[in-house]
Amino acid sequence: MRYCLLALLLAAVPDARAEQPLAASTIVLYNKNVPDSVALATFYAEQRGIARDHLVGLECSTEEEISREEYDATIANPLRDVFKKRQWWTLHETPEQKESVTASTIHFVAVIKGVPLKIRATAAYPGDVPGPGPIGNRNEASVDSELTVFPFFSRHISGEIPNPYFQNFRAISDLENATLLLVCRLDAPTAATVRGMIVDAIAAEKNGLWGRAYVDAAHNTGTGMGLGDQWLAESTEQLHKVGIPVIYEDTPAIFPEGYPMTDCALYYGWYAGGVAGPFTEPGFRFVPGAIAAHIHSFSASTLRDPNSNWVAPLVSKGAAASIGNVYEPYLQLTAHLDIFNDRLLHGFTFAESAYMSIRVLSWMSVMVGDPLYRPYASWLEIKSPRDSTKRPADEWKMYHEFTMKNIIRPVSEFRTLARQVASTSHNCPMMEDLALMEARDGHFAEAASHLQQARTCYAQRDDILRVALEEADAWLKQNNAKGALEIVRSVLRTAGDAPGAPLLRKMEQDLTASPASATPKR
Repeated sequence: MRYCLLALLLAAVPDARAEQPLAASTIVLYNKNVPDSVALATFYAEQRGIARDHLVGLECSTEEEISREEYDATIANPLRDVFKKRQWWTLHETPEQKESVTASTIHFVAVIKGVPLKIRATAAYPGDVPGPGPIGNRNEASVDSELTVFPFFSRHISGEIPNPYFQNFRAISDLENATLLLVCRLDAPTAATVRGMIVDAIAAEKNGLWGRAYVDAAHNTGTGMGLGDQWLAESTEQLHKVGIPVIYEDTPAIFPEGYPMTDCALYYGWYAGGVAGPFTEPGFRFVPGAIAAHIHSFSASTLRDPNSNWVAPLVSKGAAASIGNVYEPYLQLTAHLDIFNDRLLHGFTFAESAYMSIRVLSWMSVMVGDPLYRPYASWLEIKSPRDSTKRPADEWKMYHEFTMKNIIRPVSEFRTLARQVASTSHNCPMMEDLALMEARDGHFAEAASHLQQARTCYAQRDDILRVALEEADAWLKQNNAKGALEIVRSVLRTAGDAPGAPLLRKMEQDLTASPASATPKR
């Protein structure tokens, strides 16, 4: 059974060694047959200070999907030879005269655009013993997930391998004799997008990843499907505890087209088959360095089409990192976004956070982004840059710092003090977030009052429209359709030509036609 390989991956024992620089334990894997792949590999290595001898060029297919034989012949076997030649592995010969990797100086692998993405299923493979059930008898996989365990020299390819790094809370360099490779992919529909992902991640590390989180739950009551909603609900709580404003959509509908999704630094959602809502709008952009993930079985089945599935469209819209699946993984074997989010907030790298969140390896997942990206590693020390053309980062930072200092207070005391600080400092995102907390607790009268204050605080039309939708929602949940209609019409008079105005008009139509049955459209 593949479970027998578990002990060989890593020994989870604290390491007394000082942490090595991340670049020294990183290799860059590219396709010699793709000019963009060669250029991007060089660019990434230069940006991250990765030594030239840590760039590994392979001559492999230019297609996204390859056979198992192609994977072995053009990726796995040549890469093993490089690891041996450059002495990145400590090797041991078993009593059966087979090679075994006992330690590795390499922990991170950046796979560059142009390297194949996935391995199709094969009917027969020498040395493989398929297991039972819908998981044990499958042998298709993402290239990246296979590379995490390629030091095993194993011919057993069916089923999954339990991930010993799952739910861990230590840097990979702190684990003794770790042979697990944390493989991420710098890939997107265009080379320009990949360059942007690299540059934005490094800039966000220096300047801070500031903005709002949008969490889109599915309210899915199907058997076993509530797990995704649990992850997203927990992520929302984590974000509140560190003072990141959250818009939490917990109805079956996803954020609709035209929704004013401003200042989006984090996005977590599920469960739509393809990109939809605000992400389809030509003018939508994430803040630089943003991280975005939408749970779906085939969210990363291709990374070459900016309009297909989820991962490719999200990075094409400016996200620096995402997580997806190349084939059907089953929900419980996808990334647990609550763990992923928690580890990011605690300063781990994108690669560490992603692999701590995934239950199995040699499976369907793909982590798209700079493996070394640490968006929240030093945010307490970051000095926010001032830009007169945009909302200053100080209000995001102020909310974060206030929360970190006061989160231990009782909830009512924390919120009262926070509202005073937000009002005095005219911190509009802070006002809005505190109001939405009241709404989630069922305090709709208080929420409506505080949202009215936030609406008058904002200057940008998109922000005003979003708060108007939230405020009308709070009135409707008090069975006050008249109050909701007054808000909607008031905002339409001043922002009727804004991109999100059709959402308010639809609400106005519903309220006018049937006030008693009108529901908020978010």
